[in-house]
Amino acid sequence: MSSGCLSVSAADGATAVAALPFGARYDGPADATAFAHAVDAPARWGVLLVRKGGFAVATVSGLAVAESKVGQRHVQGRTKAGGQSQQRFARRRDNQARQAYEAAADHAARILTGRLTALACGGDRSAVDAVLSDPRLVHLVDVRVEPWLPVPDPRRSVLDRAVLDAASVSVEVT
Repeated sequence: MSSGCLSVSAADGATAVAALPFGARYDGPADATAFAHAVDAPARWGVLLVRKGGFAVATVSGLAVAESKVGQRHVQGRTKAGGQSQQRFARRRDNQARQAYEAAADHAARILTGRLTALACGGDRSAVDAVLSDPRLVHLVDVRVEPWLPVPDPRRSVLDRAVLDAASVSVEVT
């Protein structure tokens, strides 16, 4: 066992390191059954997925989504135009992204209320950081947990998958 994870070795020299979800530490015996019993989702936790132009936010009880909101905002793509046009489009894109992040923060402040024991995040790190910089959400930075969830543009199905991924054991085989 190393650093709160379950480590096992095979006869051929392969090793596997299993980590509990939500940053939980495992200090039990090197036994798969005991490790499986240690896997537990917090009673109340949250998910925040943000990418340019889209977001998903949810409060989760165990593995059940209690309340959620998925939304989209148009953020213009990059342009190949040069000069002043390029700068104008870049400013427009930045303003649209800022408005999208503000909308995500508004919904997150409404949904991620009360005491959460963990916050699983995914999408673009800079976008999530922008949303969590909202004064109404700064308390959530302290309960943010790894691993980071790589997600495409947030939709309801992506949110449902992210809930399962966040609550899953991660295993690294070498």
